[in-house]
Amino acid sequence: MDSRKIEYVVPDELSGERADKVFASAFQDVSRARLQKAFDLGQVCFNGVVIEKRFKVQTGGTLTATLLELEHGKPPVAVEIPLDVIFEDEHIIVINKASGMVTHPGSGTGADTLVHALLHHCKGGLSAVGMPDRPGIVHRLDKDTSGVMVVAKTDLAYYSLTNAFSERLTKKYYLAFVLGVPKLQSGSIKEAIGRHPTHRTRMAVQPNGRNAHTDWKFLESFGDQASLIECLIHTGRTHQIRVHMSHIGLPLLGDTLYGFKPKQISAISTKRVCLHARILSVPHPKSNEVMTFEADLPEELKMLQAELKNSVKN
Repeated sequence: MDSRKIEYVVPDELSGERADKVFASAFQDVSRARLQKAFDLGQVCFNGVVIEKRFKVQTGGTLTATLLELEHGKPPVAVEIPLDVIFEDEHIIVINKASGMVTHPGSGTGADTLVHALLHHCKGGLSAVGMPDRPGIVHRLDKDTSGVMVVAKTDLAYYSLTNAFSERLTKKYYLAFVLGVPKLQSGSIKEAIGRHPTHRTRMAVQPNGRNAHTDWKFLESFGDQASLIECLIHTGRTHQIRVHMSHIGLPLLGDTLYGFKPKQISAISTKRVCLHARILSVPHPKSNEVMTFEADLPEELKMLQAELKNSVKN
């Protein structure tokens, strides 16, 4: 994939500004999506140190970025796929994504993603500001992860929601079934996350990665084999909860990519990564009123919970 390297020395008048805004001002030919991709991949630095887009630059420092050419397939088409809609108005749609559904088209995906379903449900009425194959998408859930997602139907909503996520004006609570039982009732994990140095499909705790912050709270144990915990994420790194919980010795049930081994626990019926986005609070793009949306555990995770309880009784 072709790339372009850009460099910019911060002048006095831009000292204290956010890195993404400085880049946007200095390189107006660079698309927002391309710059966002560089930040997501950890390819933007200030004086040689990887930074986030909200980083405040200082006079005389040097910003550098490696910009990859974005690859876009054909624009997705509408496909009639059932959706569990939690809320909808003319600005946003909030859905309870099913486990197994990919958020948007990508390498190796078919015409069965959430975007395909949304295009049918909304009759094409999604914001087209972002990447062409991701209309309306302002955040995502992994394929296996179920739960609450908000999608932008208008350009106003897209800009408002992306800003809310960027400025951490949202709250995202997850439920996770993990292997083992934590020794504490709660904890806070502030370990940077980056691409694994040798396994490129994995993320890992890396000292030179992007800062990541997860708070967790113990809810319920099932003997000594598994627990249910609640996670509040303050950042949105790829696989953040999965990486952080594995790092402290509590890999998610079903998550063989990050340390779970089926033989470590009594036979359970579900094969998915046992992570569910339970609650999302976000300011409405028009009224700015904070709205909170919830999604109950899906049936397969309720069944898992019952199986784990029964295994303790037996």
